[in-house]
Amino acid sequence: MDNPELHEFEIGNVQVGYGKLFLIAGPCVIESEAHVRTMADAIQRITGDLGIPYIFKASFDKANRTSVKSFRGPGLEAGCEILRRLARATGLPVLTDVHDAHDCERVAEDVDVLQIPAFLCRQTDLLVAAAQTGRAVNVKKGQFVAPADMRHAVEKIHATSSNARVFLTERGATFGYNNLVVDMRSLSIMRKFAPVVFDGTHSVQMPSAQDGVSGGQPEFIPVLTRAAVAAGVDGVFLEVHDNPTQAKSDGANALDLKQLKPLLETLLAIHKAARA
Repeated sequence: MDNPELHEFEIGNVQVGYGKLFLIAGPCVIESEAHVRTMADAIQRITGDLGIPYIFKASFDKANRTSVKSFRGPGLEAGCEILRRLARATGLPVLTDVHDAHDCERVAEDVDVLQIPAFLCRQTDLLVAAAQTGRAVNVKKGQFVAPADMRHAVEKIHATSSNARVFLTERGATFGYNNLVVDMRSLSIMRKFAPVVFDGTHSVQMPSAQDGVSGGQPEFIPVLTRAAVAAGVDGVFLEVHDNPTQAKSDGANALDLKQLKPLLETLLAIHKAARA
């Protein structure tokens, strides 16, 4: 999967595309300022011990929840303020979702990476607006998009801004109803035109499978992430929660915080072996 034309860039102290595995992790949504700080501190201690570069993630608004009754988060202004204070307190780069082109400039004031949700990966105005902020952009591959077609999302960003800091995240493909599968070939295909991250938690999601909320099979998170790291991805994306059964979003497919360190230890060993 080595590609001499692969883009290399930095996000804070995190190097993307240089051959060192990095982690994007945190709770799905900002449940409270205290909770995201607790999660960021806990994950930062683990990644610091293991020497793995780390980007914190949490969403201020989950605009694509299945049910109108589902928790969405604190909203744009309150959420950005929380993320700004977290970044200053921890020194971590921060990633969050954007759903509307008009929000990109505001969000970019307080975060390091703007993430395009999978359902919106073909929305040209959103991609362009995110890129024009100058922040790094993570485009999650749509469940409905062929991996080779993600080239067009990358080209939209490159053609409309001078921002070359873009990477792609694989999060599974729709397989019938309420199910996703991961085609490991997609990792190699997409890495020809951008660094690639593997989302080990959304890939085990069972969309809308539990009467208005999504289910999941978190027992397969280690299986899929091990395979992806062996295949040569640049980074791993994990939604992590200290009590998944009580999580306000995506708890059914989240990784329990207690399982994070042993999983990362395994992934780092696989990464070292694969590069050797």
